[in-house]
Amino acid sequence: MKNIFKQLFSLILPVTVLIIIPLVIEKNKTVTDMREAIEGLIFTGIGMWMLVSTIKTLIRKGKGTLAPWSPATKLITNGLYAYVRSPMIIGVLLVLLGESLIFLSFNIFIWALAFFIINNIWFSVFEEPDLEKKFGEEYKEYKKQVHRWIPRLQPYRPDRNNRM
Repeated sequence: MKNIFKQLFSLILPVTVLIIIPLVIEKNKTVTDMREAIEGLIFTGIGMWMLVSTIKTLIRKGKGTLAPWSPATKLITNGLYAYVRSPMIIGVLLVLLGESLIFLSFNIFIWALAFFIINNIWFSVFEEPDLEKKFGEEYKEYKKQVHRWIPRLQPYRPDRNNRM
């Protein structure tokens, strides 16, 4: 029961980033162009799939949640993480970009850009140094082989030669 509570509590972050902040930014905005709305829904759908997939991987394989107060206890290098180090954040960015298209909102686009910059700083200053301490050489090798934002064409497999 405690684990379920931690998982539900960790949803505060994506709900805030993906729903509450965009609603505050554009509280009176409506869909104005069907073509952009459809394109936005495609971005949003792909982003949500990535987000849900990585959350499931964090819970099942990493034995943690997406929240910094309940991080994964095992290094995850499979699933979407075999292609890119930050698939969850890429998913969130795709959802935000989709929302900016659906509502033709420059303000939500700026929020997506700010979210990207904040996460770049967070990863560089806090998360990645912590992962290096926690997982040592295993993480350092993974970090060498898998980019933070640009996906690999072939999945990373730590047991094989992974030169890019």
